[in-house]
Amino acid sequence: MAHFDFEKPIQDLEDQLEEVKKVHEKGKVDMNSKILELEAKILETKKEVYGKLTGWQRVQISRHPDRPYTLDYIENCFDNFIELHGDRTVKDDKAMVGGFASINGQSVMVVGQQKGRNTKQRQFRNFGMPNPEGYRKALRLMKMAERFQIPIVCLIDTPGASPGLEAEERGQGEAIARNLFEMSVFKVPIICIIIGEGASGGALGIGVGDRVLMMENTWYSVISPESCSSILWRTWDQKEIAAEALKLTATDMLNNKLIDGVIAEPLGGAHNNTAETFATIKSHLIQEIANLVDVAPDKLVQNRIAKFSAMGDFIEN
Repeated sequence: MAHFDFEKPIQDLEDQLEEVKKVHEKGKVDMNSKILELEAKILETKKEVYGKLTGWQRVQISRHPDRPYTLDYIENCFDNFIELHGDRTVKDDKAMVGGFASINGQSVMVVGQQKGRNTKQRQFRNFGMPNPEGYRKALRLMKMAERFQIPIVCLIDTPGASPGLEAEERGQGEAIARNLFEMSVFKVPIICIIIGEGASGGALGIGVGDRVLMMENTWYSVISPESCSSILWRTWDQKEIAAEALKLTATDMLNNKLIDGVIAEPLGGAHNNTAETFATIKSHLIQEIANLVDVAPDKLVQNRIAKFSAMGDFIEN
């Protein structure tokens, strides 16, 4: 498993534990007490390290190559998933996935960005950066959900919308803006969860919901720390300072009343205990759907618009 620089004290202890276990398995020396001592020390060190993570360190965890992606959550939190393809205009964008599914007996439409595990998959999924047709596919599926009166679940994990020239030519900005407009007035519940990276309009394009939640080690911002550093300092070297200034962590977002809740992760991040992560996400989804499914459609729209309209400070002249 990949480790970050700030995890080195943990990695060193885990390496020691591995060596002690090898000695113990040879049967010549009883190392049980040493094993227990190291396990306790590892747990204590993990609590210390992960209890004071900086914004940049949480960004790093959100990008961990072993972190669960959208299709992992679909496979482990939902049943009877039927993937739907294409925007009916250009093509099927592999960076955006979606389709019908069920959770705890409730039919839903689930939509989300999908990254890849290896070089081939990353190219196939365009590194989780949807083109305009990806957002138009998402909109088509969400409109279908409204037609069948079933809740919508959006799983957000993207470094941003595809920035290429062709994407701009096909109307990237319009596609995202159209989704913001349409999602604000859908008469079915919408639950959005940031499961990894929540960058810029790429995340907002499927991020307008009655409930917007962030996992503990994710980020949500108009710009990435590296890009912010590049603009302000003409170098990526100040990305850690930028990450703190952007207030992009789940705690920052909750304090600024830009999201509705934070979902706790296993110690060390979602990738350290995927079974627990999937169970937690499923539990939250079941609860949020139950809270929203009986709300009158007009009330859903009214509350959603009021919530987003109340964000930020502004003056009307």
